[in-house]
Amino acid sequence: MAQLFQPYSNTFARLGILALLFVILGGGLVLGATIWSPYATRQDLPREQPVPFSHKHHVGGLGLDCRYCHTSVETSANAGMPSTETCMNCHSYVWQDSKVLEPVRRSWRNRQPIAWTRVYDLPDFVFFDHSIHVHKGVGCESCHGRVDQMPITYKAHSLYMKWCLDCHRDPAKHLRPLADVYKMGYVPKESQAILGPRLMKKYGIRRNLTECYVCHR
Repeated sequence: MAQLFQPYSNTFARLGILALLFVILGGGLVLGATIWSPYATRQDLPREQPVPFSHKHHVGGLGLDCRYCHTSVETSANAGMPSTETCMNCHSYVWQDSKVLEPVRRSWRNRQPIAWTRVYDLPDFVFFDHSIHVHKGVGCESCHGRVDQMPITYKAHSLYMKWCLDCHRDPAKHLRPLADVYKMGYVPKESQAILGPRLMKKYGIRRNLTECYVCHR
């Protein structure tokens, strides 16, 4: 009976299997890089707004407190978007003729809210409560980054589940006194390794808040 395969067929088969493994491995690496890239997470990508707004100017320069614009952050799951009335409290007197702020004045005249572009937009199956976090000593900066240095607001973190779980497994390293929750550039006055566990006990926080129902309801 004639030989069906030549001796070099074994070499080709081995090379083919090796090439397939490289393709699978390379595809996995490319997929992983894509999932964690700004293309997928929208992290570090400035979002265009209907009205140019600089947190760097308002927070870093003028020193506005987060709660002045995000009025429900202490009482609601939603931090709240600034109303036109909030903007006009100042801009009825400051830059009242600026062309850039015409959309704000038009919103005021027409009684139509400004359609701000959300920078942080969680999926519908994820529940997040701003009020519980700020009342437990989690600073705005921990999730939103140094907004006082952002001329245009962007998402500072991926908001992937892994990122949330890293904090929920060990909250102590992210806690600060309630008086400093809204402070940007916060630096603890003592070692966080000592301060964190003490604040956890004071605020009644337990470790490993990783049960599914905590965020998925």
